[in-house]
Amino acid sequence: MLLYTDQLQETICLTGKPGRIISVVPSQSELLYSLGLENEVIGITKFCVHPEEWYHSKTRVGGTKNLNLPLIASLKPDLIIANKEENIKEQITELKKICPVWVSDVNNLSDALEMIKTLGNITGKHEKAAALCAAIEKGFKDLIIEDKVLIPAAYLIWRNPYMVAGGNTFINDMLVYCGLKNQFRNISRYPEINLTELKKLNAPLILLSSEPYPFTTEHIAEIKLEIPNARVLLADGEMFSWYGSRLVLSAAYFRQFREKIRMIRNME
Repeated sequence: MLLYTDQLQETICLTGKPGRIISVVPSQSELLYSLGLENEVIGITKFCVHPEEWYHSKTRVGGTKNLNLPLIASLKPDLIIANKEENIKEQITELKKICPVWVSDVNNLSDALEMIKTLGNITGKHEKAAALCAAIEKGFKDLIIEDKVLIPAAYLIWRNPYMVAGGNTFINDMLVYCGLKNQFRNISRYPEINLTELKKLNAPLILLSSEPYPFTTEHIAEIKLEIPNARVLLADGEMFSWYGSRLVLSAAYFRQFREKIRMIRNME
């Protein structure tokens, strides 16, 4: 028997290297692909859009918060990989009746690296996981800057009602690497706000994420109408919120985003 501890400090017991894996977290599905688990992964969610070939070839077991439990059971998995934030607690409890469930809880870069290394160990891909973590760490190494030069910003994730990323979130940690100071960092998780509240903060920069709500340029105009003095930019939500192998790309994206912000500020 092999015992592993997940990021909720729960212990799972496996009889060996898992051969039938279901991932119910998009960023972790992409991670499993990067680790070379083509044959082992048998099921993903409808939101697991990367890689595209898996999206079209793997069995889709519902949404992250609306899983098809009978379908999952019929696939006879020997390991399910879930996440505290993205999946519903009650559904995770039901999944544990089917097979062992390893649950991640990722709130910062360190948590993400730990998750990658542990899943590498569980799946027998520890060398690939170690190499991936080394590449991510190298990319992020020079991104940390002094708090006093961080630009205040708000990061919107939803509309009707508006919701922002608060503190104790992975997005909050990524904003720092992007050179930004989250103006909602002292509020837990994902609070609802209105544009009047946002205007009172006098945020010089407002980011509109591409996911989970697909903000577009029309929403920039909508917000600028209420907050004309703010700089409103679209942001790639996957770069700020996917905590698997996509982090290899995030560091370069943050550098480019920083430069974009710098150029805009110089022009104003």
